[in-house]
Amino acid sequence: MGDHLRPGGTWLELRAEGLHQIAGESEGQLIPWPRVMLVGFTLGAKYPQKGSYGVLALLGGLPGPWKGRGRGYLHMTLRHPYENWSASFDRHPRWYDSTELVLFEELLRQTAGEGEADRLADSDWLGRAVELLVTQRPRTPSGVREAVARARQL
Repeated sequence: MGDHLRPGGTWLELRAEGLHQIAGESEGQLIPWPRVMLVGFTLGAKYPQKGSYGVLALLGGLPGPWKGRGRGYLHMTLRHPYENWSASFDRHPRWYDSTELVLFEELLRQTAGEGEADRLADSDWLGRAVELLVTQRPRTPSGVREAVARARQL
Protein backbone atom coordinates (compact mmCIF):
# COMPACT_ATOMS: atom_id res chain seq x y z
CA MET A 1 0.00 0.00 0.00
CA GLY A 2 1.29 3.39 -0.86
CA ASP A 3 3.84 4.72 -3.30
CA HIS A 4 6.88 2.43 -3.16
CA LEU A 5 8.52 4.32 -6.04
CA ARG A 6 8.68 7.66 -4.19
CA PRO A 7 12.28 8.41 -3.18
CA GLY A 8 12.57 8.12 0.59
CA GLY A 9 8.90 7.14 0.75
CA THR A 10 6.91 5.09 3.21
CA TRP A 11 4.76 2.13 2.19
CA LEU A 12 3.26 -1.06 3.60
CA GLU A 13 3.80 -4.59 2.33
CA LEU A 14 1.39 -7.41 3.08
CA ARG A 15 3.82 -10.29 3.59
CA ALA A 16 3.17 -13.89 4.60
CA GLU A 17 4.72 -13.26 8.02
CA GLY A 18 2.92 -9.97 8.68
CA LEU A 19 2.40 -6.33 7.83
CA HIS A 20 5.74 -4.73 7.02
CA GLN A 21 6.10 -0.94 7.13
CA ILE A 22 9.05 0.43 5.16
CA ALA A 23 10.09 4.03 5.73
CA GLY A 24 12.86 5.62 3.68
CA GLU A 25 16.10 3.68 3.88
CA SER A 26 15.25 1.83 7.10
CA GLU A 27 14.63 -1.91 7.24
CA GLY A 28 11.16 -1.13 8.48
CA GLN A 29 8.94 -2.65 11.10
CA LEU A 30 7.11 -5.99 10.93
CA ILE A 31 3.83 -6.63 12.75
CA PRO A 32 3.05 -10.38 12.73
CA TRP A 33 -0.50 -11.19 11.59
CA PRO A 34 -1.50 -12.94 14.86
CA ARG A 35 -1.04 -9.60 16.68
CA VAL A 36 -3.53 -7.76 14.44
CA MET A 37 -7.00 -7.59 16.02
CA LEU A 38 -8.78 -4.57 14.55
CA VAL A 39 -7.96 -2.40 11.54
CA GLY A 40 -9.28 0.96 10.40
CA PHE A 41 -8.16 3.17 7.54
CA THR A 42 -7.93 6.90 6.99
CA LEU A 43 -6.63 8.86 4.03
CA GLY A 44 -5.36 12.40 4.46
CA ALA A 45 -6.50 12.45 8.10
CA LYS A 46 -4.21 10.91 10.70
CA TYR A 47 -6.83 10.65 13.42
CA PRO A 48 -10.06 8.71 12.74
CA GLN A 49 -12.11 10.94 15.04
CA LYS A 50 -11.56 13.77 12.54
CA GLY A 51 -13.12 11.68 9.76
CA SER A 52 -11.85 8.99 7.47
CA TYR A 53 -10.87 11.27 4.62
CA GLY A 54 -9.19 14.64 5.07
CA VAL A 55 -8.70 17.53 2.68
CA LEU A 56 -5.56 15.98 1.21
CA ALA A 57 -7.55 12.83 0.45
CA LEU A 58 -9.72 14.91 -1.86
CA LEU A 59 -6.94 17.04 -3.33
CA GLY A 60 -4.41 14.20 -3.65
CA GLY A 61 -6.29 12.56 -6.49
CA LEU A 62 -6.74 15.67 -8.58
CA PRO A 63 -4.41 16.54 -11.45
CA GLY A 64 -1.86 19.22 -10.77
CA PRO A 65 0.49 19.97 -7.88
CA TRP A 66 -1.55 18.05 -5.26
CA LYS A 67 -1.60 14.75 -7.19
CA GLY A 68 -0.33 11.93 -4.99
CA ARG A 69 0.17 14.23 -1.99
CA GLY A 70 -0.84 13.25 1.49
CA ARG A 71 -0.68 10.09 3.52
CA GLY A 72 -2.80 7.13 4.37
CA TYR A 73 -2.94 5.44 7.75
CA LEU A 74 -3.88 2.00 8.99
CA HIS A 75 -5.08 2.21 12.58
CA MET A 76 -4.73 -1.10 14.36
CA THR A 77 -5.32 -2.63 17.71
CA LEU A 78 -2.59 -5.17 18.40
CA ARG A 79 -2.39 -7.91 21.00
CA HIS A 80 0.47 -9.37 23.09
CA PRO A 81 0.98 -6.71 24.39
CA TYR A 82 -2.24 -4.83 23.69
CA GLU A 83 -1.61 -1.49 22.03
CA ASN A 84 -2.95 0.88 19.43
CA TRP A 85 -0.64 1.33 16.48
CA SER A 86 -0.84 3.54 13.41
CA ALA A 87 1.05 2.66 10.23
CA SER A 88 1.44 5.52 7.79
CA PHE A 89 2.15 5.28 4.07
CA ASP A 90 2.60 7.75 1.23
CA ARG A 91 -0.41 8.18 -0.97
CA HIS A 92 -0.27 6.34 -4.27
CA PRO A 93 -0.66 8.77 -7.18
CA ARG A 94 -3.61 6.80 -8.62
CA TRP A 95 -7.06 8.28 -7.89
CA TYR A 96 -9.35 6.00 -5.89
CA ASP A 97 -13.00 6.98 -5.71
CA SER A 98 -14.88 7.07 -2.44
CA THR A 99 -16.62 3.72 -3.06
CA GLU A 100 -13.27 1.99 -3.58
CA LEU A 101 -11.92 3.50 -0.37
CA VAL A 102 -14.96 2.46 1.66
CA LEU A 103 -14.83 -1.10 0.25
CA PHE A 104 -11.11 -1.29 1.03
CA GLU A 105 -11.67 -0.18 4.61
CA GLU A 106 -14.49 -2.68 5.08
CA LEU A 107 -12.38 -5.50 3.61
CA LEU A 108 -9.64 -4.71 6.12
CA ARG A 109 -12.12 -4.40 9.00
CA GLN A 110 -13.99 -7.63 8.30
CA THR A 111 -10.90 -9.70 7.55
CA ALA A 112 -9.01 -8.61 10.67
CA GLY A 113 -12.17 -8.73 12.80
CA GLU A 114 -12.68 -12.39 11.89
CA GLY A 115 -9.10 -13.18 12.93
CA GLU A 116 -8.06 -13.74 9.32
CA ALA A 117 -5.70 -10.79 8.79
CA ASP A 118 -3.11 -13.19 7.33
CA ARG A 119 -5.41 -13.69 4.32
CA LEU A 120 -4.50 -10.15 3.23
CA ALA A 121 -1.07 -11.52 2.31
CA ASP A 122 -2.57 -14.27 0.11
CA SER A 123 -2.27 -12.60 -3.30
CA ASP A 124 -4.59 -15.13 -4.99
CA TRP A 125 -7.39 -14.64 -2.46
CA LEU A 126 -6.91 -10.87 -2.31
CA GLY A 127 -6.86 -10.65 -6.11
CA ARG A 128 -10.16 -12.56 -6.40
CA ALA A 129 -11.79 -10.44 -3.68
CA VAL A 130 -10.64 -7.15 -5.24
CA GLU A 131 -11.68 -8.33 -8.72
CA LEU A 132 -15.22 -8.82 -7.46
CA LEU A 133 -15.27 -5.64 -5.39
CA VAL A 134 -14.20 -3.32 -8.23
CA THR A 135 -17.44 -4.19 -10.03
CA GLN A 136 -19.59 -3.33 -6.99
CA ARG A 137 -21.19 0.06 -6.33
CA PRO A 138 -23.10 -0.36 -3.06
CA ARG A 139 -24.62 2.87 -1.76
CA THR A 140 -25.56 1.93 1.81
CA PRO A 141 -23.48 0.74 4.76
CA SER A 142 -25.31 -2.60 4.74
CA GLY A 143 -24.67 -2.92 0.99
CA VAL A 144 -20.95 -2.36 1.57
CA ARG A 145 -20.86 -4.96 4.36
CA GLU A 146 -22.71 -7.50 2.20
CA ALA A 147 -20.52 -6.92 -0.87
CA VAL A 148 -17.36 -7.39 1.18
CA ALA A 149 -18.75 -10.47 2.94
CA ARG A 150 -19.48 -12.04 -0.48
CA ALA A 151 -16.01 -11.16 -1.76
CA ARG A 152 -14.36 -12.66 1.33
CA GLN A 153 -16.05 -16.01 0.62
CA LEU A 154 -14.08 -16.50 -2.61
